[in-house]
Amino acid sequence: MNNYMPYLDENLSFEERAKDLVSRMTLEEKVFQTLYTAPAIERLNVKAYNWWNEALHGVARAGVATVFPQAIGLAATFDEDFLEEVADTISTEGRAKFNVQQKYNDTDIYKGLTFWSPNVNIFRDPRWGRGHETFGEDPYLSSRLGARFVMGMQGHDEKYMKVAACAKHFAVHSGPEDLRHSFNAVVSKKDLYETYLPAFKACVTEAKVEAVMGAYNRTNDEPCCGSKLLLEDILRGEWGFKGHVTSDCWAIKDFHEHHMVTKTPVESVALAMNHGCDLNCGNMFGNLLYAVRDGIVEEKTLDQAVTRLVTTRMKLGLFDSPEKVPFNEIGYDQVDKKEHKELNLKAAKKTVVLLKNENNLLPLNKNKLKTVGIIGPNADSRKALIGNYEGTASEYVTILEGVREYLGDDVRVFYSEGCHLFHEKLSGLSERNDRLAEVKAVADASDVIIACFGLDSGLEGEEGDEGNEFASGDKPNLKLPGIQEEIIKELQNLGKPVVLVLLSGSAISIPWADEHIPAIVHGWYPGAQGGRAIAQVLFGEFSPEGKLPVTFYRTTEELPDFTDYSMENRTYRYMKNDALYPFGYGLSYTEFKFTNAKVSSNEITVGTPIVCSVDVENIGEYIGAETVQVYIKVNVNGAPNVQLKGLKKVTLKPGEKTNIEIKLDNRAFGLYNEDGKLVLNQTDYKVYIGCSGPDSRSIKLTGKIPYCADLKFNQESVILD
Repeated sequence: MNNYMPYLDENLSFEERAKDLVSRMTLEEKVFQTLYTAPAIERLNVKAYNWWNEALHGVARAGVATVFPQAIGLAATFDEDFLEEVADTISTEGRAKFNVQQKYNDTDIYKGLTFWSPNVNIFRDPRWGRGHETFGEDPYLSSRLGARFVMGMQGHDEKYMKVAACAKHFAVHSGPEDLRHSFNAVVSKKDLYETYLPAFKACVTEAKVEAVMGAYNRTNDEPCCGSKLLLEDILRGEWGFKGHVTSDCWAIKDFHEHHMVTKTPVESVALAMNHGCDLNCGNMFGNLLYAVRDGIVEEKTLDQAVTRLVTTRMKLGLFDSPEKVPFNEIGYDQVDKKEHKELNLKAAKKTVVLLKNENNLLPLNKNKLKTVGIIGPNADSRKALIGNYEGTASEYVTILEGVREYLGDDVRVFYSEGCHLFHEKLSGLSERNDRLAEVKAVADASDVIIACFGLDSGLEGEEGDEGNEFASGDKPNLKLPGIQEEIIKELQNLGKPVVLVLLSGSAISIPWADEHIPAIVHGWYPGAQGGRAIAQVLFGEFSPEGKLPVTFYRTTEELPDFTDYSMENRTYRYMKNDALYPFGYGLSYTEFKFTNAKVSSNEITVGTPIVCSVDVENIGEYIGAETVQVYIKVNVNGAPNVQLKGLKKVTLKPGEKTNIEIKLDNRAFGLYNEDGKLVLNQTDYKVYIGCSGPDSRSIKLTGKIPYCADLKFNQESVILD
C-alpha cells in the first residue's frame, strides 16, 4: 500500500487527484507547469504539454484539417444547433490529430487538446481588424452561438472532455489593435454587464467552458489578465467559474512595459497570479520563483493554479488508462473526411447573405447563358476564402473555380482580376488601373458579370500578423480599398447585368453599389469550399438563408471614436441613423409568410415565461430556411432601440408550414441599470416577431412588418440578479 498514488486512482475525482499530484511537485516544478510550454516531470510520469492550440473555425496551424467559414460567417447562419455540429466536427479532428501526434511523441505548439476558441468579444466597431473572429455585434446572438460552440468542442461525455474550449478575450476588448498593449478601455457598469459580459457568462455558466483567456488591454484601469474585478469578483465570484484562466500571449509583460501598473516582472506575475490567472502564454511566470521566495505570492496560491491546470489535463483523460477514454479511439481517418467536407460546403452555403436582388436577377439560370464574366481581385483568391487562425485545407475552391466547375463545358467563363485588392495597379511598371481594358473586354463578351470584391485577412486581422497593410490590422474606414469601387462603377456603366459578390469579415460601406447594382451577396470568408458554395447559391442550387450578425453602416463618419467603449450610437441596439443593411437582415429566393403570431400573455409576471408563437409557411418556389427573430423594446429612458432575445431557424419545402414557439423568461425583459444590476422594470414593453428587426430600414428592405405585441409589468420593479 506504500506505493499508492492517489493521483493515479481513477476512482477519485479529478480535483482530488490533481491536488495529490501537485503536492508531490517541487516549487520549481510547479512554477514551470504554469507556462504554456509545460515541461515533463519524469519522476511523476507527467508528460510535456504545450497548452497553445487554435480552432477558431477548424483545427489550425498543425497541417491538414477542415477549414470552415470564418467565425463571423458561421454567425451569419443564426443557427445555434448548426454551430454545435460544426464545433463537434472540429473537436473530432482535433482529437484525431492529437492521437497521432502523441503516437509519434510530437508535443510541439498547436499539438494539444486545449483550444483557445471561441472569440466571444463583441464586434462593437466595424473597423476592428479581429472582428471577423467573433460572432458579431449582439450580446444575445454571441451568447447563444458561443455557448453552443463550446458544447460542441467539449462534448457531452459524463466523465471526460473531448477537447477543452477557451472563451476569449476577457473582457471589453475590441481594438484598436495598435493600442492593445497599453490601452485602457473605460466602460460603465451598465455597458459592461449589458454588452461586454453576456457571451462570456453564457460560456461559463451554461456551457461550462473549461478555460477563459484574459485580454491585453486594461479595463477601467486594471490589466485584464490581472483584474480583481474581472477574474475574482465576476468570473469566479459571481459566475462560479471552476476552470483555469490563461493570459493572452505575452500580455503579462505589458503590465510593467506598457500599462505601467507594476514596476518589475516579479510584480507583474504576482498581480496576475494573485488575481486568478493560472497559465501564462509567454515566459513571465518563470518569475513566480522570485515572487514566492519574496512572499508576494503565497505558495498555496500557486498550488491552486497548478491544481486547476492539472485538473483540466485530467478531464481530457491524459492521466488515465488509454482504453478508458472514449476519444482515444478517434482515428486519423476522421481528419478531412468526406462527410466533413460536405458539412463544410453546407456551412459555406448557410453563411451567404443575400443583400439585394432587384427583379429577381438571382438565381442565375445556366441554361439561358452562353458566357459568364468573372471579374475582381477576390474571384480567384484563396486568401479571401479562409480568414485568420486557419488550418491547411486539402482542397481550396475559389469563386472562379467553383463557377467553372458548376458550369462545366456548357458555358464559357471569361476572367479578369480587374484590379489589385488595395493598390492602384497590378503590374509594377504599368500605369494606374492597368486591367481596365481587359475588364471591358470580359464584360463585352459576357451575358452576365459576377463581380468579386471586398477584403481579405491581409487587410483586417490581428496586430502583427504578416501582410496587414493598414492600421496594424484595423481598417482605416469602411470603404472598399484601392480602386475597387471604380471598377464596379465601370462594370455597371457597361450595361450588362452585374452580380456583386463581397468577401470580407466585416461591414463594408457600399451605398453606391446598393443604389446601382441589381444583385449583391455577402459571402464573408467562406472557408475552403467557399467557391463551390457561392456558385451553388448564385445558380439556385441553394437558397440564401444567412442574416447579418453586424450592422452595415452607410458611412465611417457616423461612427463614434474608435477608442470610445461606450455603446452610445453603436450597433443596432443604440445607433441613431438608418443602417445601409441592418443587423438580422437577409433575403431569400423563396417567400415566407408569417401568420397567427401571438404571445401567451400581455402581462409579465415574475417566474412565468412569455411564449411567442408564429406559423411560418414557405409560399415560394424554392426549399429554404428562415430565421424567426424576437426583439424586445423596453419603455425606459436610455433603453436600447430594441434587443434580440429569441431566434429559431426553420427549413421548409415549398408549401410547407410549421409553428414556431420561442420562450422568453423574465431575464429577456430585464435591463441593466447603472449599477450593473438586471432589473425587470415596472413599465410597458413591446415584443416583435418577424424575419428581421422592426426598424424602418429592415421593413423597407424586406417589405415585411414584424408582428408587435404590447406587454406590461405592473408590479414594482424587481432586481433579477
